[in-house]
Parts: sequence; C-alpha cells; structure tokens
Amino acid sequence: MKNILILLFSITSFTVAAQTADQKINQLGIQLPEISNSLGSYVDVVQVGNILYLSGKGPLRADGTYITGKAGQDLTTEQAYQASRLTAINQLAVLKKYLGSLDKIKRIVKVNGYVNTAGSFSEQSRVINGFSDLLVEVFGDSGKHARTSIGVASLPMQMAVEVELIVELK
Repeated sequence: MKNILILLFSITSFTVAAQTADQKINQLGIQLPEISNSLGSYVDVVQVGNILYLSGKGPLRADGTYITGKAGQDLTTEQAYQASRLTAINQLAVLKKYLGSLDKIKRIVKVNGYVNTAGSFSEQSRVINGFSDLLVEVFGDSGKHARTSIGVASLPMQMAVEVELIVELK
C-alpha cells in the first residue's frame, strides 16, 4: 500500500511539474490582452534563428491607458512592481500572438527593465522583479534569466516602466 501511495504521489507531482506555459497562464487566472500592431517605425518581435528580440513594452491596461508616474514620487515600489508585472503580461501576449503558443519557448534569456524614477529612488531591481517573478511563475527554471534594471528620467507617455525581452525558442 505504501508503494502505491508513493507511486501515486510521484505521478501527481510529475503532472503538476509538467504543466505547460499555456496551462500555467490559465491556472494563474491571467487573461492575455489582444495586442495591436506597433504604432511606430518598429516591430514588436524580430526573430534571428531561434532567438526572439522583443521591443520594449509598458504597463498598458485593458482600457488602453498606461500606468504612469515616477517610482519613489508618484508610485510606491509595490505599485511600480505591479506595473512591471502587467508589462510582463503584455510581453507574454506579444509572444503568444507571434508564436501561437507559449509552449514553443525554451527559455527566457535576458530582460532589460527601465523604471521611470524620481531622483533618489534606488529600488529599480525590486520593481523589475514584478516582471521577472511572473516569468518564473509561468516558465519555472526556464523563466530564470539574465537581467538589467535601471532608473531613467522619463519614458514614453510617462509610463512607469518599459521592458525589453530576449527569448530562446525550442
């Protein structure tokens, strides 16, 4: 009986661990937004071999407005963290639109995060953790990545954060 329970537990653990990225998004209750075409003289994704380079995106809400303001002045670190997490959702939506499935992603390679900050604000890494944490929730160890997080004086449309992404495909 003990061996049967161990076997059942092992199978259950494997099933949970073997969740796909698309399944994980659903489990987390995340609805990926519809992504419109880029508005400028650029594209959202450039593919070179099995590497995708994603243009910077910001915390665009479903109503078409951005989370705006400077971290440390208009936004707390936690509010900026949530803006960064929303930006991750938007980048995942770009990937889903481009690939058809997030399950085609082998790993997240690099994240470059820019935080709109007040002069003395120094918690950029904590803010961009909102982006990174979600990628790890969705992709597990394959979501762990190299990263840069810096503070900037301003961002387009005064958005709170902008994040670029580099992804490796299977």
